[in-house]
Amino acid sequence: MKYFSIGYKKLFGIFMIILQTLKQLKTHFLTKLWPLLFVPVFYGCEDNASLAQLCSKNKEICEEFGQDSWCKSQRIDVALGRIKVKNNELDADKYNLMVSYEGYIKCMELASQIQHIKLKEKTTLRKNNLLKAKANLSFLVEQSADSKHPHLLFYNWSRYSDKIALEEFLSLEGSPSLENSTAQFHLATYYIKRDSKKTLGLLYRALELHEPGTILSDEILQSLATIHTKLKQYKQAYIWLRAYQLIQKKPKVVIEDSLNNYQQTHALDGNFLDDVASATLSKIEAGKFTSPRF
Repeated sequence: MKYFSIGYKKLFGIFMIILQTLKQLKTHFLTKLWPLLFVPVFYGCEDNASLAQLCSKNKEICEEFGQDSWCKSQRIDVALGRIKVKNNELDADKYNLMVSYEGYIKCMELASQIQHIKLKEKTTLRKNNLLKAKANLSFLVEQSADSKHPHLLFYNWSRYSDKIALEEFLSLEGSPSLENSTAQFHLATYYIKRDSKKTLGLLYRALELHEPGTILSDEILQSLATIHTKLKQYKQAYIWLRAYQLIQKKPKVVIEDSLNNYQQTHALDGNFLDDVASATLSKIEAGKFTSPRF
């Protein structure tokens, strides 16, 4: 028993030394090396620079928010968006950054309400990050208030009910400036409560114009599923809802339940329609999708 006691004390002592060393390294690691925590992802730059490389050149941007385990993917989106705006100063990039800030704010509004029992400063950090994000978004909105870019015109109408911005946006319908996936979806958003058939055409056109290698908006797929359901076109509704489910990072239980309900209620061949949805999604992502006739 005496031998066991001495061995235990030695092991415990070694453990405490290691623990203390890790604590001393923690602060340095988080403040100096945190960009390396991110898995390298490609941002579409010509030199295929990874996020870690981008952050090494833009430390003030990547360190905008105090580090916290919450809302990591949204924080990355903001950092990448800010770097792109810094490099290009394009209105389309500013729009994307504003949307990224909105995503981060939505996530942090939930996270900031969670009280950290042991570390009160974590709660304060989250609230400070939230306030900083809101301030930065407000600055971007103010900076872009007079922009005539279609994305920003739509943003000012959809967020602030700016009727003049809406009129200017709609006046561009049919012009080359709206011949892109994002603008077509924005048009569909306007018409969705006014003209279902036209909305379908715009949503399909948005999918036709999807550029390979860019993020596909799941809202387009969700909107297609919703409209086809309202029109009682249940096979089409199932296909688009399945496509929506396929592009989720984590499948949603409620969506899977809805798909199962579609099969049972409307006697659908789920396996066949799943294959159709997968093949359709592959065409969209490859930039080879063609609008169906309807």
